[in-house]
Amino acid sequence: MELEPGKTLVVKLLTVSDAHPDGTRTIFFELNGQPREVTIRDNALRAAVQARPKADPSEPGQVDAPIPGAISSIVVEVGQRVKKGDRLLVLEAMKMQSTVYAPVDGKMTK
Repeated sequence: MELEPGKTLVVKLLTVSDAHPDGTRTIFFELNGQPREVTIRDNALRAAVQARPKADPSEPGQVDAPIPGAISSIVVEVGQRVKKGDRLLVLEAMKMQSTVYAPVDGKMTK
């Protein structure tokens, strides 16, 4: 594969793994003689593990996790009205806590 004059990549496919339970496969290849691997989602498969929902950035009321971690406490309940800046929950990762606040006024739906 020639990226531009003088810059060429040599990619050699070695093998593709069997399907993983989560609907992904690992692709083994060489890039300029160096072994590499990457895991990709195989859209032709149905995942045995249900994917976790992600926050949609185009929806102003949805809140994403600022860090990967476990929820240690939930401050609000479904149906409760919240104002911008209200505390929603606390995440914990590596003995550090991070509080998640409401980005807008609204009502908790899930």
